[in-house]
Amino acid sequence: MFQLKTEHLLIRDMRPEDEDAFVAISQDEKYQRFYDESDCDPNKYRKLTQLFIAQANEVPRRSYQLAIEHQATGAFIGTVCLRLEDNRQASMGCGLSRHHQGQNLMIEAARALADFGFQELNIHRIYAETIGENKAAIHLCRRLGMRQEAHFHQHRFFKGQWWDTVVLAILKSEWEQLPR
Repeated sequence: MFQLKTEHLLIRDMRPEDEDAFVAISQDEKYQRFYDESDCDPNKYRKLTQLFIAQANEVPRRSYQLAIEHQATGAFIGTVCLRLEDNRQASMGCGLSRHHQGQNLMIEAARALADFGFQELNIHRIYAETIGENKAAIHLCRRLGMRQEAHFHQHRFFKGQWWDTVVLAILKSEWEQLPR
């Protein structure tokens, strides 16, 4: 079983018992602001839990869709992921329970997973794509050292309107230059 330990977190493969907490996070109004209604169906998150568990057994592994567990309580508090692509590229994503936001836990999880990607998987570039209005996600990416590479105007349509998307990224060489 895959796992990374940080000061406050255990980042690990998803387990069946994570399903209810994962579904609960997806049903939070604040979480749903930047997702199409069909993406917020609880049954979709139940299926995603099973998919993430199955992906952990793939050889070679192409997706690290991981649970974030708070070490002090053992509670599932969110997810962080690294999806491997061709040419040593990877996309990153995350989601955190509202009750644990504002405590620097997501930056702790994302840094640990990015470091694993660059150091252990020899990824050349990690990027994230998000809705332009998702200021928290953009701020997180910038704290990771990512720079904005693209801004797509009216790129996604959901909730009755067009949304801009932005792409932020960091290269392994840039990651290695960041202060620790």
